[in-house]
Order: sequence, then C-alpha cells, then structure tokens
Amino acid sequence: MTSMLAGPALGQQRPRRPDAAPERPSAEAESRASEAANATALPATTANLGIVRSVVVRGTERLEPETVRSYLNLSIGDRYDRDGLDAALKALFASELFADATIRDDAGALTVEVKENPVINRIIIEGAKRIKEDKIREEIRLAPRQIFTRSKARADLGRILELYRRGGRFAAAVEPKIVQLEQNRVDVVFEISEGDKSKIRQINILGNEKYSEGDIRKQMASKQSRTWRFFTSNDTYDPDRLAYDQQKLRQYYLTQGYADFRVVSSVAELTPDKKDFIVTYVIEEGARYKFGKVDLESQIRDIKPAEFRPLIRIKTGDWYNAQLIENTVEGLSETAGLLGYAFADVRPQFERDKEKLEMNVTFQIGEVPRVYVERVQINGNTITHDKVIRREFRLTEGDAFNSIKVKRTKDRLLGLGYFQDKLDIEQKPGSTPDKIILETNVQERPTGELQVSAGFSSLERFILSLSVRQRNFRGRGQELRASANISSFSRSIEAGFTEPYLGGRNLALGFDVFRRDFRSFRFTGNNSRDTTYTQVSTGFQVRTGFSITEFWAASLRYGLSREEIGLDQATFFTNGVCDPLKAGRFLCEQLGNRTVSTIGYSIIFNSLNNVRLPSQGQRFTFSQDLAGVPIGIKFLTTRANYDYFTPLFGTGFVLNVGGEAGYATGYGGQDVILANRFFLGQPQFRGFNIRGVGPRVLRRSLDSAGVPIADRRQALDDSLGGRAYYLGRVEVRIPIGSAGAELGLRPSIFADVGALWSLRAPNLTCQNAPTRPAPIVAGQTTPCLATDGVSSGFVEEFLGNTPRPRVTVGIGVNWNSPFGPFRFDLAKALLTQPGDDPQLFQFNVGTAF
Repeated sequence: MTSMLAGPALGQQRPRRPDAAPERPSAEAESRASEAANATALPATTANLGIVRSVVVRGTERLEPETVRSYLNLSIGDRYDRDGLDAALKALFASELFADATIRDDAGALTVEVKENPVINRIIIEGAKRIKEDKIREEIRLAPRQIFTRSKARADLGRILELYRRGGRFAAAVEPKIVQLEQNRVDVVFEISEGDKSKIRQINILGNEKYSEGDIRKQMASKQSRTWRFFTSNDTYDPDRLAYDQQKLRQYYLTQGYADFRVVSSVAELTPDKKDFIVTYVIEEGARYKFGKVDLESQIRDIKPAEFRPLIRIKTGDWYNAQLIENTVEGLSETAGLLGYAFADVRPQFERDKEKLEMNVTFQIGEVPRVYVERVQINGNTITHDKVIRREFRLTEGDAFNSIKVKRTKDRLLGLGYFQDKLDIEQKPGSTPDKIILETNVQERPTGELQVSAGFSSLERFILSLSVRQRNFRGRGQELRASANISSFSRSIEAGFTEPYLGGRNLALGFDVFRRDFRSFRFTGNNSRDTTYTQVSTGFQVRTGFSITEFWAASLRYGLSREEIGLDQATFFTNGVCDPLKAGRFLCEQLGNRTVSTIGYSIIFNSLNNVRLPSQGQRFTFSQDLAGVPIGIKFLTTRANYDYFTPLFGTGFVLNVGGEAGYATGYGGQDVILANRFFLGQPQFRGFNIRGVGPRVLRRSLDSAGVPIADRRQALDDSLGGRAYYLGRVEVRIPIGSAGAELGLRPSIFADVGALWSLRAPNLTCQNAPTRPAPIVAGQTTPCLATDGVSSGFVEEFLGNTPRPRVTVGIGVNWNSPFGPFRFDLAKALLTQPGDDPQLFQFNVGTAF
C-alpha cells in the first residue's frame, strides 16, 4: 500500500471493465503503428527542420493512440518549438488521463510515451467510528470502475476532513493510500484517525467596561469546556456557533441600550497541543441611549395612528431596547394582517441625538392593498390526502387574508402529529397585487407504530406490551389501533377505530372494544404484595365528537360493560363463604357481577400550540357519565381537568399549571361500588405510592401485650377509594441544550397538591365480633380476637378520609430512550395525613407518561 499524494495530477475517463485483460500492444503492433505513422511522415530534410514529421504513441492500454494525439494539438506538417512541446506535455497532464507522460523529439519525429491512470477496484474506509461510514461515503467522489486521479483523491480528503471539523474534531487526520492490483487496478484506502473533539478551553472578552466577562459569556451559545458540562455539546469548537455568538452579543447589548455596540474582531487560536481552542472577542460598547420621541405614521386608510398608537409599548425615557422595536414591528404587522393587509410594510426610522443620548423612533406603515387568498397550495404530502390538510385550514380561496388564522392553521396541522415541526406556510404574491398564495410545505413523519416492549416499573413490576397503531390510516386521518398488555397485576386487550370527519363533515365517530383483567393488591410485611380482589371488565364504547367553535368542542359516548369482582376462594373463603377475618368485611360486601351501562358527554376547550409537547396554550375538559341507563348499577361521575402552558424567560423553560377534580355519587338508593370510585397516588400524584392517598383500612396485628404493632410494613393496607378528589400541579420543564434534546431527556421540577375523600365509613370486620380491650388508635378502630386462640389478633383502622391537602415537591426526568419511554421522579411529601403512604423515588419503563 502506497501513499497517493505524490506525483502529477491525473484525470478521469470511463474505463473498460476492470476485470478485462489489459490490451498492451505487441512489438509487431507497435511496429505497424510506427510504419503507419511513417507512411505519412515527412522526409528528414533541411527544409523540414522545426516541422512535425511523425507522431508515434506508445504505452496505451485502454485509450486509442488517436485519443492521445488529440490532446497534443500537433499534427504532421505543423511547425513546433520547445514551447510547443511543453504545451503539448502540459495538455496531456491536464487531461488527468495519465499517471506519467514524456515526449521525445528526433528531428521532428515525435515519440509520446504514456502511462495510463489505474482503474479503481473499490473504496475502503478504515478507522471511522464517530461518524457513520455511510455519511463519509457521501463526501467521496471517487467510485469503483472510475479512473483514479490524485486530484480527486485530494479533494475527497479535504471533504472528509471538513466533515469531521463540522463535528468539532479538528485533530482528525486522513491518510489516503492505494493498493496496486493486477491489470492496472487499485484499491483506494482512506485511513482515518478521528481524534478527540476540539473544545473551547477559554473565551476572552476585550474592551468590555459595563459588564463583566462572566455576564457576557452567559449570553453566548458557546461555553468554556468544564468537567460538569457532560450533557451539552456547546463547549466544542464550531465556527458557525462563534458567528452566532457575535449576533447574540450584539443582541444583548442592543437590548440594554447600547445602540452603537459592535464586535471589532473575533479570533479562534488553536492551543499549542492542538487539542483545544482559545477564542478572543474584541468589542466596542459605545454610549448608552434612552428612547426619545416615539411616533407612528400610516399610509393605509384603515389604520389610524391614533387608534394603533396604544399598540406601541415603548415609553419615552426608557432605556433603548432593540427587542422592543422588533416586537412593535411584529405586533403592528400582525394587526395589519388581521385587517387583510398581508404584506404590510412597517419600517422603524431612527434618529440619534448624540448630545442627549436619545433615540427618536418613528414607525412608518407603507401603503399596500388589502389582499385575498387566491390559492392554497400544498407540497410534500406523499401519503396524507390533500383534503385532510385542507380541512384544517382556517382560510379558503377567496377569503380575506388574516394572519391570526394562518398561525392557527399551522398549530392545527402540527397538532395532527402527521408532519415534522418544520412545517411552514409561506405567503407568496398572487397573480395581482391584491391576491396571495398560501404555500404549505410539509414533511411527513411516520404515523404507524408497532411497539413490542418489556419493562419493569415500581407500580406493576414486570410489564409486557404489544401495540399496533396507525394514526393516519390510508392517508385519510383515520386512527386504527390494537393493543395487549400483561403485567404482574393486570392484563388487557383493546381495539379501536376513529373517523375524525364522518362523510366529510365536522363530526367524529369511533368505537372501542376491550377486556381488562385487574388484580388489586395490598402491601404486606417487608413491602411484599398480597392480591386482594380481582376485577374483570368486558365491554365496548361508541363515541362521537364535533367542534362548536374554533377552540371549543363536544363529545358524546355510550358504553356497556360487565364488571366481575371476585376473591381467591382458597385464600379468603371459609366453608365456601367469604371470611371477613381474612378478607375484610368491606371486601366481602363488594363481591359479585354487575352490568355498567353509561352515557356521557364532554365539553373541551383546547388552544395548545402542540398536542404532543405543548409549550403554550390552555386545555380544559368537563365530563359527566351517568350509569344505569337503561340497565345496571346507578351512579353519576363528574370530572373537570385544566392545564395552562406558557414559556418562561424566553429561553426554553416551559411552565405548566394544572388541576383536576372529580365527584361520584350513587342514586336510586345505590352507592358507588369499589370498582367505580376514584383512586389517587402514583403516577398522577408524585411522592405517594400507588393508591397511597385517601380512604383506606389498615389491619395491624397485636403483640403479646395487646398493643398494635406500629411498623406499617407489617400491616395489611386496603385502599378503598373515594367519591371526591382534587389534584393540582405546578411544573417547570427545564431545557438542557441540544445534546440533552438529542438524547430525548426532558427534566422538570414540580409541586403537587391533592386529596381524596368522601367515603362513608365501611363496616369493619369485627364490629359484631367478640372483642377484648385494646389501646385506642387514631381513626376508627375495632380490635379482634384471634380465631386460632394462639395469635394475638388484630385491630383495623379507617384512615385518610379527609379533604385536607397533601403536598409534595420534587424533580423528574422523562427519557425517550431507544428501549421505550422512561420516567424517573424523586419527590418528597411535605404534608401528609394519617394513613397516607409516601414514596420518595418512583420510576416507570415501557408505559406512557
């Protein structure tokens, strides 16, 4: 293997098949070629000095001699000199067809000796680990079956190095080599030494007087390399990011009043060890200005300066802020767009008063015609039908342009989840000045999901999940889904279908069928679990929904199911009858099969900018379900849910304030049974165990002295649920840079507050059984004698039935890992009530968050 960078540059030509035998001319053939050349050669006479008498070509393999002669620009009978021969030789090398070439002159008899460039057999890449080989091959222009040239090899080397430099690896080195093969073929090998990423060791600021270097560095996207910055890539050297930092610096100073600020120079120097960079900025801050006179002028008849002047939030005497200027221009443009002026020309005119250090600003709105939508054009949808996209548009052909409706259309299209976030609705001039074309450019994302996952959670232990879902079935916006889940305490199988626009109308119709097998459990000693009752639900639901206004919608539903509640007879029965001493009287009373027939409705308000990961907007839902129509058990459930999202500080932080509440009541002389009550705890109420809040019965064993054992881990804990609850939350989503986003990490801090209550005191096990004296315990207690005459018996307590708030605070992390979604929460319960079951750390794998 030899290096390929020495020697003259060679060219490229489509070769013969590389596995074909070389066509090296024989001595006889060369003799015939020479004779043919001499047949037309001029005689060697004094009169022919300086004239080409003959041209003989030797050494060709794939090329014809005439091809070589065509590059010489010398024919028999032409006059030539030394400069002409040099030019002919340069023309041969410039063709990049030859590895070597010489011209011998014998009194006008020219002999051209050439060595053709080899054919590439294959391209080999060695040492590439940090960048995928496929991405490197995209940068290589050499290819098998092409003629190898050193100039193209050098160009490929430069492109590979540039690829590594864009990734921050300035220490990368590439050595191209060739392996000689038979038949004038070669293997081209690029040996890559990737090296470490080049970091920014230090950022120096020169010329700053008003702000410290630390304050200025905080405004930059680039960061100095430090050991704790392992979640970000902003400490790697990137020339494009440095250019962006200059804009950030200028933006920062312009928002602080320094209208004359400029970056004098920006220099990045490689450290002596060639591993890191030292970046130095030289800046000139200038004087600080305040706003002077602020005025508005309009050439549009419908825009009166006196009426629009309140939209300008700038006040005379405030420090100059370029961001306020941009916000005002944007606000005036959007307001003009509401009136149908899509291309409103709002220009701020500045007048500096350097003596008073004031900036006078006049916003001028130029005259433009009111525009109407001429055409809605959709590009990029290969699967989704046009009508699915068009029905989300708030504007149609012929409507007056409205910028707010365009923005709402974009939010609705993104909310479908069918397209990438780079969706754009461009406003282009139409056929006349008063017409506009709305060109929608979409990039479709996969909408089909096939998920097979296994996991472990602190709630349900082992989890196995299989689900198939298509959110854009046949490109018509229909949803088709089926799923099966198995865990240590639950099993379910479900299927459903939704048509969002039935018959092209604003009416959704869907149905679901399901079978859910849930095994409730209680914690016993040493945090182990004991299955209590089983609940099997089999049924279906039919639902429909429709929009009332742009943001309000309503839905109706009817469901019918069979609820079967049972207990393990081998564990909780005695002589074929449920034993209250083993199961508890409150569980024995719940056994049986029941029919649940419910009709319900929901009222929904939704202005979220993104359904999957909202950062702005509100969502409110009010629902009621009435059971017992026309058959089955009778109860009414009412629920309300509200969420508010807004960005904070303009730096990627997102605040979520939300709450929910519910109430269930029986009617017709019936109460709400255990299976239809509310339960509260993990994962909705972080900081508590599953069903760790609300009414419950604790069964504590008595020691030999008749005193209940205080250790809760040795008590049997039965959560009974409640008929009323509330839950509030405040959460701040924290940005952690591009590296964290690429990993799918979303950390947050939160606080939760809630309660579950409104349950009538249950019939405890020993209310009518023989008892013996026992210490009074908080809550309702009934001590029971042991039935075997050996153990000391137990005492039951009814606890947690109070609306008093429970409060938790903590931090959490969502991780969309390659193995499925993870959720980690570390939450501390600050305020609890007797009977509550706090839990500090919780995690879930393979479940939705």
